Amino acid sequence: MTTAPAPARSAKLGEAAGRNLHERIANTLGERIVGGYYPPGRALPTEIELCGSLSVSRSALREAFKLLAAKRLIVSRQKVGTLVRPRAEWNMLDPEVLAWHLRAAPTDAFVTGLFEVRKTIEPSAAALAAERRTPEALARIEAALADMYRFQGTAAELTSADLRFHQAILDATGNYFLASFGAVIESSLLASFHLSWDGAHHTPEYSLRQHQGVMEAVRDQRPADAYAIMTQLLRSAIEDVRESLIRRQRGAAAVQGAA
Repeated sequence: MTTAPAPARSAKLGEAAGRNLHERIANTLGERIVGGYYPPGRALPTEIELCGSLSVSRSALREAFKLLAAKRLIVSRQKVGTLVRPRAEWNMLDPEVLAWHLRAAPTDAFVTGLFEVRKTIEPSAAALAAERRTPEALARIEAALADMYRFQGTAAELTSADLRFHQAILDATGNYFLASFGAVIESSLLASFHLSWDGAHHTPEYSLRQHQGVMEAVRDQRPADAYAIMTQLLRSAIEDVRESLIRRQRGAAAVQGAA
């Protein structure tokens, strides 16, 4: 197995300067784990080594270990040390675990898994929203869509509006479990929206028409149409995300080849 390159020492405690020390340590180690620098099945460096390399106390490191253990990234074994758990055991719906994956650069497998979850949940949520939406819920969906049209060409505002649109659909179901889905993976949804809008397979106008179609089906209380259009929207989005990832990989390869 190819080992991931060592993280830059200047960023050894991550970018979250406002966090408590043990949270920043967990952030740094979490990014290294999901990025493959500490691969599954392997032991982390000893506490003495980590304390030295991160310039932190043993008590702060142990508090960070507790956070990572709660996310099921690591487990401590007597006479063995602290091991990275198999990837299948990680709590992938934890917001920080998702954020660490995104900062480590999303892989095709990660994106595929994310969209499989979305395709399982969001079309059914759109159908429920069409059945149950209130005037207030519909107004929030329409407002988010209006912002998507208004912010074309402005990536940050457009992706934020896109997230609000999908969250408003989930909220319109009246099901608190479904409504919480968007909040749980907000950072990952934002990244996938950014990649899909950045992709070249479909035009922004095509995606906006699909969102418009979902809104109209919800507005007109057509559950079957809402389900079908949301399914197609997600199918198109993953095609755009994959196209964007391919373009980034080619760009990175070109830079390495020129070095």
